[in-house]
Amino acid sequence: MPIVVDAPREDWTAQGLALAARLLHDLAPHAAAVEHIGSTSIPDMPAKPILDLQVSVADLDAPLDAPLQALGLSRLPFERDHVPAGLTDDPARWTKRMWSGPGINLHVRRTGSPNERLALLFRDWFRAHPAAVPAYGAFKSALADALSGIPDDLGIYSDVKDPVVDLVIVAAEEWAAATGWSAHTNKQP
Repeated sequence: MPIVVDAPREDWTAQGLALAARLLHDLAPHAAAVEHIGSTSIPDMPAKPILDLQVSVADLDAPLDAPLQALGLSRLPFERDHVPAGLTDDPARWTKRMWSGPGINLHVRRTGSPNERLALLFRDWFRAHPAAVPAYGAFKSALADALSGIPDDLGIYSDVKDPVVDLVIVAAEEWAAATGWSAHTNKQP
C-alpha cells in the first residue's frame, strides 16, 4: 500500500485529544498517560492520515489486549524503537508494544523510558518551532512520492526518515536543555 502524506487537517488535534481521553479511560488503571504524538499532533504539519498516540505504562506486559481489541486495534510485531544515531544506549531501554487500527497507530511505552520522552520532545520541539514544520513536511512528502510503488515502502519510509528525526532530536535536545523542557512538566494539548 503506498504511503500517502496529506495536507494538514485542522480536525487532527481534536480527534487526537478525544481519542487520548477515551484510551485513558478504557485502559485505566494501567495507562499513566495517553498523548497525541507524531505529525498529526503538530499544527500545519503534513502527515499520513493516521493518528499516532502514545500510552505510557509502568509495565509493558499490562493486560491491554482485551480493551484494545474491543476498540478494533490489532497488535503489531514491532517491539522496539530506533535508537537515535550517536547514542550508545542499550536497545532494551527502547522497547515498546504497538497496536494499529483504522486511522490509528498506538505506541505503548514504559513511563520514563527514553522512547516515551523522545516522542514528546519531537512533538513539542516542532510546536515551539513552527518555521521548521514546512521543511520537515516537504521532506516527508518527497520521500512518500519517491517510494510510490516500491514494495515494503512503509519499512523503507521509516528507515529513511529515522536519520532525519535524529537530526531534529539534536536540535530539540539543545532546546530542551535551554528551556528546561521536561516530558512530564511541559505537556501541551
